[in-house]
Amino acid sequence: MGVYPPAGRVRVAAPLLIDDEAVRLAVISRLGWIRRRQAEFERQERQSQREMVTGESHYVEGRRYLLDVVERPGPPQVRLVNNRTLELRVRPDSDRDRRDGVLQKWYRMRLRDRLPALLAKWEPKVGATAAQVRIKKMKTRWGSCNAADRRLWLNLELAKKPSSCLEFILVHEMVHLLERHHTDRFRALMDALMPTWRLHRDELNRAPLAHEEWTY
Repeated sequence: MGVYPPAGRVRVAAPLLIDDEAVRLAVISRLGWIRRRQAEFERQERQSQREMVTGESHYVEGRRYLLDVVERPGPPQVRLVNNRTLELRVRPDSDRDRRDGVLQKWYRMRLRDRLPALLAKWEPKVGATAAQVRIKKMKTRWGSCNAADRRLWLNLELAKKPSSCLEFILVHEMVHLLERHHTDRFRALMDALMPTWRLHRDELNRAPLAHEEWTY
């Protein structure tokens, strides 16, 4: 059972052998939790869709920056000028989608560059090795794990979140290599490896959400 923003939609997955009445009773039994989650979504800060113009707020590793769009000939470039400014250099004829594409590519490179050190740190601790770690934009998850192929996926939006959030999601998905479901064993493994994981989860879900972004 899950409750998803922005409107607090409830999704229930159940085996086919369970009848509708049992599902209905299960939902009723968790109404209090559902309403609390919906209330959290209503309170959570959200960003509107970015127009990719100078003066907009954008996040990098949990820090807020103001975008400075610089139009000039030559290849596009993104850089952090200081602790407040994210500079985006683009050709004068670049539209909103082109500017966003340049920024997303930069986010992807930054996120990918951070992974080798994190994997080197956590693979010995978890006792599992991922065959691949890939990055993509996801609407409903911060990460996912294909245990059979030992492949992990991370949401590109994690490039905007604090480093602790990225580390939590990576460890969370690595533990799924050992335990596929969110069982007591899974939680025990997380507690042993990262005792503060619930704090990081809450931090992730408190961070400003991008347009149509979901929580974990």
